Amino acid sequence: MTIKQPKWLDNAVFYEIYPQSFCDTNADGIGDFAGIISKLDYIKELGCTAIWMNPCFDSPFGDAGYDVRDYYKAAPRYGTNEDLKKLFMEVHARDMHILLDLVPGHTSVEHKWFKESMKAEKNTYTDRYVWTDSIWEEPKGMNCIRGISDRDGSCAVNFFSNQPALNYGFYKPELPWQQSMDDEGPKATLEELKNIMRFWLKMGCDGFRVDMAGSLVKLDEDGKGTIKLWQNVREFLNKEFPDAAMVSEWGEPDKSLMGGFHMDFLLHFGPSHYNDLFRCENPYFSKSGKGTAKEFLARYKENYNKTDGRGLICIPSGNHDMDRLARTLDVEEMKVAFAFLLSMPGAPFIYYGDEIGMRYVENITSVEGGYNRTGARSPMQWDDSVNAGFSSASAEKLYIPQDPDPNRPNAKAQCADPVSLRSEVKRLIALRMTNPALQSCAKIEFIAEDYPLVYKRTCEAQTITVIINPGEKAVDVEDISGKVIYTVGGKATAEGCKCHVEGCSAVFIEM
Repeated sequence: MTIKQPKWLDNAVFYEIYPQSFCDTNADGIGDFAGIISKLDYIKELGCTAIWMNPCFDSPFGDAGYDVRDYYKAAPRYGTNEDLKKLFMEVHARDMHILLDLVPGHTSVEHKWFKESMKAEKNTYTDRYVWTDSIWEEPKGMNCIRGISDRDGSCAVNFFSNQPALNYGFYKPELPWQQSMDDEGPKATLEELKNIMRFWLKMGCDGFRVDMAGSLVKLDEDGKGTIKLWQNVREFLNKEFPDAAMVSEWGEPDKSLMGGFHMDFLLHFGPSHYNDLFRCENPYFSKSGKGTAKEFLARYKENYNKTDGRGLICIPSGNHDMDRLARTLDVEEMKVAFAFLLSMPGAPFIYYGDEIGMRYVENITSVEGGYNRTGARSPMQWDDSVNAGFSSASAEKLYIPQDPDPNRPNAKAQCADPVSLRSEVKRLIALRMTNPALQSCAKIEFIAEDYPLVYKRTCEAQTITVIINPGEKAVDVEDISGKVIYTVGGKATAEGCKCHVEGCSAVFIEM
């Protein structure tokens, strides 16, 4: 199957925006589209070329917008559809791109489709969701909601109880109520998914990051049914929107790319060992030197080899579901971590505020289904004014309480400070953009996998060796020659075929 990759993805660097917490312009304590527009120049100046915006559709916000009430309407608290269209235009005016967050696996219980599906009499939406035939039967291996209407049956949910699972069919139906992918209900759900994508692509978005992309078809252990479903979507996109970019939350790049996605995330859950690097008792990027990257690298290489150079495997700094980097790493450690993140293959994703080292806010009450994730979703810290420049509302009206530390980092101060974390991230992005060997599609070969981590990035025009030494001890790396073009942290010297790298440092050597 042909998968056309939009040219702009070749060296894209993404910035993830959690719209609730980014910038509030109407003093209601919640971020909005106008606020995002007002900060686009900040994102562009950092060096990012694309945006992933978390769900912005109409929702009761039981799960921060991942419980959609209307796929065709922007959430009023952010603005109107026209405001969202203006955001697309303003992004494009800066030669940037934007992906919307698409949630295809479930809706809110408040969605009109679900309300119709609850009715006892058969209608257009009866089979839009996964229902059993009897109120006494629950879908095996899945949670459910039941006893909520006159319809006999239990409805499967994907995660929270307010998120009924949409019906794309079962790969191998085993029970009478389990429909096949080719049944009328699942086929109608798939066509509606295409209609939603068609609507927003015509409005001007550049593609989608797809939530839980690997979970749509049920009883699909090897993912074959879900791959087939997304290949169907890819055929539709190839015909109507060949330049639309697709990023999956799947965690299995070989399956995702086979399904027609351009990129897949290495996830913080599952077998990737991503959190071994940044978020565990002894992170690899800690100066202590007690961590390990070996299991992560083994999994990464396995996925890299499976994809055979196709598509992009993306490693994010974090996202709205993870602890902040700053909860486990200090500023110097984060600088070295970003040297790694911004020199690996695939498109880097920077979670808003990670570029300034925003902290995880401890001990706050869950907001909109955030629970332990809530502390990583606090308002962006723009400056040292009221509410750190996020909003002119009173503090108690803010969507999530801010970091109470008077010395909390802010973007304005870090933009003015050449040795700040943000300034380092900006330089690293610029380094990536000016050196094709460091960009998304250049090949990678791992040379050493402990302290230090050494890998070679190669394209037709250039070869760069990257040495990452997070530990506090200096290291000497043999059989390395070339010119040092950039260092992070301490000093590095290359003489003959040996490179000396100080502790908590990274060095880039052009061959």
